[in-house]
Order: sequence, then C-alpha cells, then structure tokens
Amino acid sequence: MSQSLPQSLPQLLPQLLDQSRHPSLRLVLASNNAKKLSELQSLLVGLPLVIVAQGSLGIAEAEEPHHSFIENALAKARHAARACGSAAVADDSGLCLAALGGAPGVISAHFAGNLEPMAGEDREALRRRQDAANNAALLDRLQGVVDRRGHFISTLVAIRHADDPEPLVAVGRWPGEILQAPRGDQGFGYDPLMFIPDLGATVAELGAEQKNQHSHRARSAALLRAMLVDAWHLGR
Repeated sequence: MSQSLPQSLPQLLPQLLDQSRHPSLRLVLASNNAKKLSELQSLLVGLPLVIVAQGSLGIAEAEEPHHSFIENALAKARHAARACGSAAVADDSGLCLAALGGAPGVISAHFAGNLEPMAGEDREALRRRQDAANNAALLDRLQGVVDRRGHFISTLVAIRHADDPEPLVAVGRWPGEILQAPRGDQGFGYDPLMFIPDLGATVAELGAEQKNQHSHRARSAALLRAMLVDAWHLGR
C-alpha cells in the first residue's frame, strides 16, 4: 500500500537537494577568543560553514614564534587542522604604528608582557586585564610622539587540511590614530584607543554591526569569503 508524501515535502525538496550537494563544512578557528569567534561567525554568515573554536575541541593554542602575521596565522591554522583532522582558519591580527617601527605588531596581544592568571581568574577576565596592561604600555611608549597614526591588520588563513599546499590568505587593514586616553567600552584589545577619523569615534564606541561593516577583520573576511566560494566552491 503506497503512502502519499507530506504536503510540504515537494516544496522542501529543492532545499534538501541543495543541502545534500553543499553540506556544511566544519571550520575550526585556531583561537579561544570568544569575541573573535563571534565576529568571524557574523562575517561569514550565509556560507555552508560551522565555525567552532579550537578550545571547544580540547585543542591547545599554538606557539606564535614568527615575526610576521602571515607566518603566525599559517602556523596556528596548521596546528589546529592537524589536531582536529579537518579544515581550519586562523587570524593573526594586531596594531601597527609607523612611529614605533611597526610595533606592537605581532606581539600586540602581549605588548605589556604575558600576565599570569590570578587565583580564580577565568580566561576572559585575564584577557581583559591583559588588554588594559597593553593599552597602558602603548600610551607610555607614545609619550611625546606626535605621529600617532597606525592601522589594525587582520591576516586570515584558511586550509583544508594540515598539509594543504594552497592556503587561502586574506589581509585587511583599518587605518586610524591613537588617542591620549581610552574611550568606549565595546570591543577588546586596543579598540578604546583607536580613533577612526572617518567615523568620528573610537572602535570601542562602535556597535557590533557598525564595526563588522568597517573593521580590518571585516575587510579580510570579505576577501576570504570570495576565496572560499571561488577556490573551495562553498555556497555554489
């Protein structure tokens, strides 16, 4: 005895067939920064991707011994891909000021030195304390410096597997200038010090939606999105 199909199934068939042709790809983010994960998920929304942080899979953070953003991003991506056995993406980002020879550069996250966790301090609390120390160290270095121009840089690297010979590399830059004192309570890192003249605000004064329209990571993610479609055929 034959059974009729549910009335809604014919309408769902095109979607189901499309999902079978384009199953979601798990992309492991080589970072434990919750805000960075949230930003990247928002910036790549619409692609058949499931982006998860490496920490949720028990993957430790990789060493970052190199002097350039691209080398560190690639090292982190390969580390995560090898540990999880799947595709991975890494972002190495920071702040560069010409007056300081490109510093803080690749040590932006620990410009004030690596702080040790205090008793009972969780990861996010330690990150906030590290951010405050880094901001103070930067202001100290810039005392008496007239040229306070700089830019945020984001270098995103995506690989299909640990030994991928053809990594996707996308670089975005966001120019601004460093204020004399922090302003705003959004974002993280040097956001309270980075003033964007075109927007008349520091990055820490921008809402998440506005930041995701203009930021260095938004610019690199837009380039990466195009590469994921063209080279990896995602979303086609």
